[in-house]
Amino acid sequence: MKKTVIIGAGILGASVGYELAKQGAQVTIVDREDSGQATKAAAGIICPWISQRRNKRWYRLAMEGARYYPALVEELQASGECNTGYKKVGAISPHNNIDKLEAMVKRTLKRKEDAPEIGDVTILSEQESKRLFPPLADGYQSVYVSGAARVDGWALRNSLLSAAQKLDAIFLQTDCSLLMENGTVIGIKTAHETILADEVIITAGVWANELLQPLKLAIDLSFQKGQIIHLQMPEVNSDDWPVVMPPHDQYILSLNGNRIVIGATHENDEALDYRLTMGGMKEIMEKALLFAPGLLNSTFLEAKVGFRPFTADFLPIFGRIPGQDSVIFANGLGASGLTMGPYLGQQLAKLALDKELDIPAADYALDEFISEK
Repeated sequence: MKKTVIIGAGILGASVGYELAKQGAQVTIVDREDSGQATKAAAGIICPWISQRRNKRWYRLAMEGARYYPALVEELQASGECNTGYKKVGAISPHNNIDKLEAMVKRTLKRKEDAPEIGDVTILSEQESKRLFPPLADGYQSVYVSGAARVDGWALRNSLLSAAQKLDAIFLQTDCSLLMENGTVIGIKTAHETILADEVIITAGVWANELLQPLKLAIDLSFQKGQIIHLQMPEVNSDDWPVVMPPHDQYILSLNGNRIVIGATHENDEALDYRLTMGGMKEIMEKALLFAPGLLNSTFLEAKVGFRPFTADFLPIFGRIPGQDSVIFANGLGASGLTMGPYLGQQLAKLALDKELDIPAADYALDEFISEK
């Protein structure tokens, strides 16, 4: 039985842990639960198919990630995890330019040839759009994609951890560092114990480079701060509203309990700034109200901050650390973390168990991002 330790229990780490436990590995998942974890703040849109991004490597992971969700959620529910945070509600992308809507439909239908899970793709009238999403501004038609879904990142992460623990995985909320012997990683050490491992998998988001210091290595990573707002409309049932994807960089979606999520910002700061700012709140509200003025009378519930890790080419990276065959590193999922995370976690589990991957690992290799310190 292979002994594995996973450092970092966001969506990626929790997904790896669940998959390894399912495959019979001995699994320990460690997380110090830092403020600003991307997964804890995230509400996800599972609808990569209408994106205009042309990077085939990105789209491959996003498409496979979206395809993977229904089977994963069914598994989790079968194991007793009822609150996965995932629900297929469809998505609308509103616009007042019919040419752009028609181009979106054409692009999405082309992708449907390889992704039938996209479902129906149609242009809705202004009235049909407002029927699905009542707060929508006047004057907007929309493209509707029936196969789209939403996901509450923290609920899904907790479901994955719980399901893994039912399979005898251990979850520790603590800080840790790599355990070395003769220059080789052999496990981890916490304040209270040492844990030996055949594989150490680092999925620690924007804090991952701290763990590589004993190896005198660093991965070229940056981050984006995202602020996000949760609202609720009095006496309105928003649980089944579709995800709203306007033609700017923010979104609107609903979560269980009639929560409405608006955001998030994309702030490229030099240092981790955990503050909720007036500027961030103003940007989110203005962009939301531009397309959904019906939210004006909603109740403010809370706001959150999360930090998304990015690489220079905005693609995830993963693989074994050079010179450390027992250490796997994965990072850089960025704003697509909830779409890609569970599927990439499955692939990392295959890598750890020396199984063949379903994607070309060379397309997401670490090599060009590693430097010596």
